[in-house]
Amino acid sequence: MNKHRFNYKWNLADGYPESNGLKVFGTFICGGGSTMGYKLAGFEHLGGVEIDPPIADVYKTNHNPKYLYVEDIRDFADRTEFPEDLYDLDILDGSPPCSSFSMAGNREKDWGKEKKFREGQTVQTLDDLFFDYIKLAKKLQPKVIIAENVKGLLQGNAKVYVRKIRAALEDAGYKVQLFLLNAASMGVPQKRERVFFICQRNDLNYPKLELRFNEKAILFKEVWTGKKGRHYTEKSLDYWTKTKRGESFSKAANGSWFNHFRLSSEKVITTLITETAAKYHLPDFPECIDDDTIVLASSFPQDYNYMKNKISYITGMSVPPIMTAQIATEINNQWFKYKK
Repeated sequence: MNKHRFNYKWNLADGYPESNGLKVFGTFICGGGSTMGYKLAGFEHLGGVEIDPPIADVYKTNHNPKYLYVEDIRDFADRTEFPEDLYDLDILDGSPPCSSFSMAGNREKDWGKEKKFREGQTVQTLDDLFFDYIKLAKKLQPKVIIAENVKGLLQGNAKVYVRKIRAALEDAGYKVQLFLLNAASMGVPQKRERVFFICQRNDLNYPKLELRFNEKAILFKEVWTGKKGRHYTEKSLDYWTKTKRGESFSKAANGSWFNHFRLSSEKVITTLITETAAKYHLPDFPECIDDDTIVLASSFPQDYNYMKNKISYITGMSVPPIMTAQIATEINNQWFKYKK
């Protein structure tokens, strides 16, 4: 398949398709990557919950939501009353913070520990937040629950959490399907692999969801703006010189610097994390990737207002809009249209 369903080069000013009448509410909404994806697929997105006030301001500025709750998901899930809209949702969406399960982090060393995180400067145990999200879902009983997380959730000892998450979702009244999806096969110029729990309420009896995406890969040479980012330090220049195109710096750095990459013009950009500008390096120049290329590779709109926040932070914390748009489109086609 060579044709892309969605164009990764787009603008908020272009507007969204006509609403299909299906309603979504989000949690851990950050800058609204998923929000924009649902809107691109024709869904009405009602807003959501975000703990970090500056990021919530960015969300409000770009999306003008009907509902925006700037609070901890634990407090929101403990509420006893919600707006009537939220008891009639087609989809409840959420991407619980995932650094505890990332292969790039401390993983097991951080599990069960309370820490103060960047988001809202609140003491939380990240690996518990998934269950607070499920607690909310159990109260609201949407038709469909979608939860996104890192690929590391399926690796090593983290599989124990997958079993606990599945059991909690089933206890909430849902049939669970688990998918590992790669944004690069979905029309996003980024090799971003993510796990999605997609769950239907038990009483609905939708058919088994099939998600297979095979769109043509968008290579770095197609998305690079031609601009250069900041210059290298002496050490990073040395590692860049010793690293082949398309590979991590880790071999040259004796196992460290594994999150730094020398990109290849003939490959898709690897997963863009929150410190992208410092860690992704051009194939043929000793300089870092530029912000405009980050925006394109993240399938964020060209005219998105990041306010005073780093572009790489907002995009790195967000699900690529087109990735969500692809999933939402298939759910509509296979489930919601099936029942109409």
